[in-house]
Amino acid sequence: MTDHAAPPSIRIHPADNVVIARRQLLGGTVLADEGGLTVAGLVPPGHKLATAAIAAGEVVRRYNQVIGHATQAIAPGQHVHSHNLAFANVARVHEVGAGALPTAHAPEPATFMGIVRPDGRVATRNYIGVLTSVNCSATAARAIADHFRRDIRPEALADFPNVDGVVALTHGMGCATDSAGEELRVLRRTLGGYARHANFAAVLVVGLGCETNQIQGLIAQEGLQEGAKLQAFSIQDTGGTARTVARGVELIRAMLPEANRVQRVPVPASHLIVGLQCGGSDGYSGISANPALGAAVDRLVRHGGTAILSETPEIYGGEHLLTRRAASPAVADKLLARIRWWEAYTARNGMTMDNNPSAGNKAGGLTTILEKSLGAIAKSGTTRLEDVYEFAERITTRGFVYMDSPGYDPVSATGQVASGANLICFTTGRGSAYGCAPSPSLKLATNTALWRKQQEDMDINCGGIVDGDETVDEAGERIFQLMLATASGQATKSELHGYGQNEFVPWQLGAVM
Repeated sequence: MTDHAAPPSIRIHPADNVVIARRQLLGGTVLADEGGLTVAGLVPPGHKLATAAIAAGEVVRRYNQVIGHATQAIAPGQHVHSHNLAFANVARVHEVGAGALPTAHAPEPATFMGIVRPDGRVATRNYIGVLTSVNCSATAARAIADHFRRDIRPEALADFPNVDGVVALTHGMGCATDSAGEELRVLRRTLGGYARHANFAAVLVVGLGCETNQIQGLIAQEGLQEGAKLQAFSIQDTGGTARTVARGVELIRAMLPEANRVQRVPVPASHLIVGLQCGGSDGYSGISANPALGAAVDRLVRHGGTAILSETPEIYGGEHLLTRRAASPAVADKLLARIRWWEAYTARNGMTMDNNPSAGNKAGGLTTILEKSLGAIAKSGTTRLEDVYEFAERITTRGFVYMDSPGYDPVSATGQVASGANLICFTTGRGSAYGCAPSPSLKLATNTALWRKQQEDMDINCGGIVDGDETVDEAGERIFQLMLATASGQATKSELHGYGQNEFVPWQLGAVM
């Protein structure tokens, strides 16, 4: 079947009073599947049109959920978007645990070719990392890592084919903040998560020397242990930038032989921890790529693996769907506590939780945060919500879990990797260009037009669901198999382009002083 043979609109739920344009619809088009409804005016692809008269103030439903209220009367067949639809602060009913069904485990667990560390942790990649305590040491850290870039100095790692690379993960924080405050604790938690990440064979931490984020404070808070696989020093103690770079290069040279000794072996898929992201979303995200990723997540959980949903501002208004799946009232309470924290956080910064979607989201057909959130939650599949974690907190529970984070993708994914994610799956309808280090990132296109236009950045096309060529479950199986292949070492598109180092963005919570 081709997209021209498929019906011109997509109905998600019988109770909805809007449908989604499968392709651009011209005025006068008759929707036979909607009882002969006639389109009134141009409706772009991925956008909504009314299937019945909607009075001003009446709610608009998609996914059988309220996505807003009409700001003016809307006639059947008319385009429904920001000109006539607005956010509605509706009460959510929390049926805690009503949908928390036990997970049926797969009889024969899937496997991938992973790297088993001496302590039993399993890696999907094998990097050496250069971390910084403060922005002031970023230039030196990058110079150290650049010395080992295969595209600039191929000889530097010629004798170490099992090392995926040396990457510098720098940031703009580490000073001018409260020395006993939340922001410093979260930064250290993030850096600590990266320092102990299974995908790093060894790590070098470079500081300036006088910063608020003292390296010894980081090591103490995170319980890190200096040694052959974790080296730390500062520019001021070493005697300047040139000496710091030279010292860092020598330390990494000493780390390389041991890092190169790894071998990939078959391991159960239960060792996969997958961070779920969506960015540059469109009207198709909640129809194709997100539910397809959810189907893959259900498979992963059945095989004993872990999936992390995040981006709290982008589940707002749909949190009742997650509390319904909570394993216990305590888990539901933890999620709702994070929602309340965000409401207070945005209020004290002069913002509101409905300050979303973005311009690109709206161009793609999303109108309100409620609509965006309901589609975003589909990434999580259908299994029980086992636990809720704060940003960059280490994940210790298997199955589907939640980690609090902003909706800004680089920050959110940074937190997920710090929590232990060894793979990221990132859906996009507009064409987000994103990669991650040290964990590989797969990008899932929501529509075939994007896939054709930006195939060099997209790893898999979920547009066949929209076109009528593939089911959500079939796409979910393809995604799950690609997860296993990627975890086994198959390069992602973003890895081929060299993405990953600039996308390390810790969450800057507080005031810069």
